[in-house]
Amino acid sequence: MLLPLLAFSQEEAFYIEFNDEDIFNAFSKIEDKYDVLFSYKDEDITEKLITLKREKRTLLEVLDEITKFTSLDYKVLNNRYIILNKSSGNTDSFNALDKVIVRSYLTRGIEKNSYGSFNIQPLRLGVLPGITEPDVLESIQLLPGVLSPNETATSFFVRGGASDQNRLIWDGINIYHKGHLFGMISPLNPNVTSQIKFINKGAHARYGERLSSVIDIASRTEIPKQTKVELGFNGISGDALLDIPIIKEKLNLQASFRRSYIDVFETFTFNQMANKVFESTKINDSENGNNDFSFLDYNLKLNYKPNKNHSLYASVISIENQLDYSVSDSEKNASYNDRLITSNIGYGLGWNMNWSDKISQNTTAFFSDYKLNYNFITSENNEQISDFEKRNIIFDSGISSEVNINISERSDFSVGYQYTLKDVAYAFLNTTNLVFVLDTEDNIIQTHSLFGNYNYKNPKLFDVSIGLRGSYYEELNALRIEPRLQFFKSIAKNIKFQSTAEIKNQIISEIDETIISDLSLENRVWRLANGNSFPIINSQQVSAGFIYSKRGLSIDVDAYYKKLKNITALSLGFLNPESNNYNIGKQRIFGVDAFVKKRFNSFNSWLSYSFNRSKSNFNNLNDDRDFKSKSNVTHALSSAISYKLNKFQLALGWKWQTGKPYTVSEQNNDELVFNDGINTGELPNYHRLDFSSTYNFKFSKQNRLKGKVGLSIRNIYNRKNLISREYRGNNSLDDPIELIEKYSLGITPNLMFRVYW
Repeated sequence: MLLPLLAFSQEEAFYIEFNDEDIFNAFSKIEDKYDVLFSYKDEDITEKLITLKREKRTLLEVLDEITKFTSLDYKVLNNRYIILNKSSGNTDSFNALDKVIVRSYLTRGIEKNSYGSFNIQPLRLGVLPGITEPDVLESIQLLPGVLSPNETATSFFVRGGASDQNRLIWDGINIYHKGHLFGMISPLNPNVTSQIKFINKGAHARYGERLSSVIDIASRTEIPKQTKVELGFNGISGDALLDIPIIKEKLNLQASFRRSYIDVFETFTFNQMANKVFESTKINDSENGNNDFSFLDYNLKLNYKPNKNHSLYASVISIENQLDYSVSDSEKNASYNDRLITSNIGYGLGWNMNWSDKISQNTTAFFSDYKLNYNFITSENNEQISDFEKRNIIFDSGISSEVNINISERSDFSVGYQYTLKDVAYAFLNTTNLVFVLDTEDNIIQTHSLFGNYNYKNPKLFDVSIGLRGSYYEELNALRIEPRLQFFKSIAKNIKFQSTAEIKNQIISEIDETIISDLSLENRVWRLANGNSFPIINSQQVSAGFIYSKRGLSIDVDAYYKKLKNITALSLGFLNPESNNYNIGKQRIFGVDAFVKKRFNSFNSWLSYSFNRSKSNFNNLNDDRDFKSKSNVTHALSSAISYKLNKFQLALGWKWQTGKPYTVSEQNNDELVFNDGINTGELPNYHRLDFSSTYNFKFSKQNRLKGKVGLSIRNIYNRKNLISREYRGNNSLDDPIELIEKYSLGITPNLMFRVYW
């Protein structure tokens, strides 16, 4: 707060020029030069270019020039926030956009608004280290407080919360698929997404079901004037995207398809990922394995806008993953076979209505069908001796309707109702002893939720959002009330205070085996709360911090505290050999996230640090004493620098973090014994260096054909990081306990090529 602050004046003039420059880049330069921030809808300025001769101009003069190129109206709030909208003659419409606090948070295309959530626009996303395509889930993992210690696309921790506490939504459809190739590849085609909202604190009252975060993704909604086609491939898969206008400015059809080609041709990129996945399994001990693996996903969407006040969509998403891996051991005359089929197909409908200039309504309906079938089969002398089997089925459907009322230029209110029905079944068994490791179960829960949210925005005082959500779980006969609060206050011109408080509840989660892994590859299944052994999980969270932003420099610091209760863990085998039970416990998490970014000329640099201390306590585990949670990564540091010159971009980034906790074992008479308790050890420190580069180009000036090439290299210096140490083989008291260790990806290059027209 003691940093010197310079008063802003709209009459202050600076030299500025643009030469046929992309409007997104122009806005970034204006923000740095005049110390302002823009808010706008991407579709309003897509593919617009601007040219200005070099001369001194005030901010208002620059904005007047922008209106000529974009046909947009502007409004300046508090001498700093500039909101751009299409001309409508209604000044209240300017209030509809979230106030952007930090533009280009990690890179261009990632923004942070006044209530703490992040907006990500993949079509504008700049290059990020280790990523060649604008992947949503990989990009989120670079944000402060988000960690993926296992290096998977979907199983990441947000502020110390388990990965199943993250809700993933696609066009209103809940997604449960963990990702292709056992989570190594995102299940969502990165080239289809249009707008992503990532919320790690202070969620709007419309969002329920999960405790840690919400990733709300919308595929493209704009209706193009002409047909658009995209084709591309990388080191694992190829994809195609088609966007066809059917009725001018009213109806269009989008279709995308992505499929792996590694069942035909195995690349070095795939082999590196496969080595990581299978390294700790028996099937990796032999060189004569046969791997039949493939994945595909596709999306279909109809956008219909009959008039300016109504818009509708129908969306379909399908994700499929198949693996059949077999390997033989001639010395033991044994063979091992992994078979995995996972799929997630979803259907979504949406209708947005503007009843007047001040009242709008959004109604959606969805159905999501998730299936997982997994077998690990062991055979000796051509006879099957064991079959570890897992089944998991989810039918998730729902409908919601929300009415938004713009009370005034400074305040708005929303109220809504949601109904969901979840039908979840699982079977988790091993035929070695003809006994279930986990019993089978099939539960149904219907949920009725009412919510309301009030927003008040006053640049001279503060911004506040107050929400309340009430949910009734019919089959459990349980009512839960969830208050929400977000507060934002400008302390000085360039310093803002932010705080949140919220209560959340979760009825669907994954079975957590605490510290052991009894499956070679997949060891988690979804299940529903039943009010007894699986209670409703509850979370209470608060956070507070500040943001400093001035002329390309941003500093964001936020501290948080979480308190969770009714989390469950499965106690198996060596820690409590007489009892294979679920244990109910609690968790406390304290953390601090800090982020510093500086943009200068064509360079962008940032440094991120996260501190996390997470403790768990379960009845009948660890002598009822606290122990470190599996998500406890005490220190995590990442830094990056990127450079942009015309159509060429490159980025170099480094990650470092302390190791995850693990349970220490000792060798005693050819057996492993555990005397020190749970998670008393810590893995070695983790670090790696990543690189990415992309180049956009036109094939000629006479046609619309454009191209993009990219190269990424993960773990440039080929660091062998130990990322987990677990134990396997305790289905009965006679089974030997085996230590398994898993390592990170080695050096992994990836190439990308795309064409557009």
